Amino acid sequence: MNFSKRVLNMQASPIRKLIPYAEQAKKAGKKVLHINIGQPDIATPKAFFDYIEKKSKPEVVAYTHSAGLLGLREAFSNYYNKHNIPFTPEEIIVTNGGSEAIIFAMGAIADPGDEIIVIEPFYANYKGFAEMINVKLVPVRALPETGYAVPPTEDFEKVLTNKTKGIIFSNPSNPTGAVYSEEELKRIVDFAKKHDLFIISDEVYREFTFDGTKHISTMAFEEYDRTIVVDSISKRYSACGARVGVFATKNKDLYNQVMKMAQSRLCPPMVAQLGTIGLLEMDESYINEVYKEYDKRRLAVYEELSKIEGAIFQKPKGAFYVSVKLPIDNSEEFVKWVLTDFSIDNTTVMVSPLTGFYATPNSGLQEIRIAYVLESEKLKLATYILAEAVKAYNNR
Repeated sequence: MNFSKRVLNMQASPIRKLIPYAEQAKKAGKKVLHINIGQPDIATPKAFFDYIEKKSKPEVVAYTHSAGLLGLREAFSNYYNKHNIPFTPEEIIVTNGGSEAIIFAMGAIADPGDEIIVIEPFYANYKGFAEMINVKLVPVRALPETGYAVPPTEDFEKVLTNKTKGIIFSNPSNPTGAVYSEEELKRIVDFAKKHDLFIISDEVYREFTFDGTKHISTMAFEEYDRTIVVDSISKRYSACGARVGVFATKNKDLYNQVMKMAQSRLCPPMVAQLGTIGLLEMDESYINEVYKEYDKRRLAVYEELSKIEGAIFQKPKGAFYVSVKLPIDNSEEFVKWVLTDFSIDNTTVMVSPLTGFYATPNSGLQEIRIAYVLESEKLKLATYILAEAVKAYNNR
């Protein structure tokens, strides 16, 4: 059979492609502690289900407006304005998860063969989405030694071409846990303005910033009509399977163009939209409790990682991830080996190799990502097993 170059060139998910090794370990009787994927173990708030069952009670699961239910867009608008992000309901498109919002954004600003600058390491699916629509991601490198801070402006200038259409990044960062300062974000905005580029700002983890660090939206700067904010309820409310995200921009022309994409896929899921209204109507107590829990987990992981001789990383400031450079030769082979050949008391651990979070070939060979999505004691055990695995791997 002949398949399209588009699909053949797409990378398999670097997070999910090693799942067969974990399944093999489980078949062999091992317990696998999964800190490889950003799937929180925290219960989805009851408000999601209650709104569907008690308040909305739809008799027909019908199509909604292609931009999403007006009531939901109003609820999102209220939420953003509480965070000093001035979006109106008419500037918001509800999407099938943050993933669709990213695809809409990339597809609206770039033609096949065009380029979008990305700060690497980056959310791995950016690469898959770009490959899906034949757009090239052009990387600028953030380094573990600097806590994966935004690279110097000259690094962006070096990769700029006449095909460059925009910049994409997540803040707080998946996979690194970095949170960009006002100065770092201003450099990105100034660079984009100078070269008339779009900004795709992925702000899914805005609530999760630690040690006094505050999330700053790109919308906080002098209004720039080429800014796109991408968002999702998946992590904030532990509702990954609801598949409700947001594409938001104050650029009316861009909004209208993206609405054609939204219309072509008809609408986001009606029932999940209703449940999301319930989530957005909750008070701050839920987020405050979840924040405390993630901070506790973050500190537990940091404490155990600090015991690994030769590990290079900084305490993560945001999201619920930390990327670490380990004294190993190949992170993907290491992850496979840990699952197939290593355990303590018949328990092993699965992390994500960072190779798939880079666009530059042969990058991230010594780096891994940990998602601290398990309770603290399990995280301590998982990180201890990881530390022992590093020793055993290098002595094998």
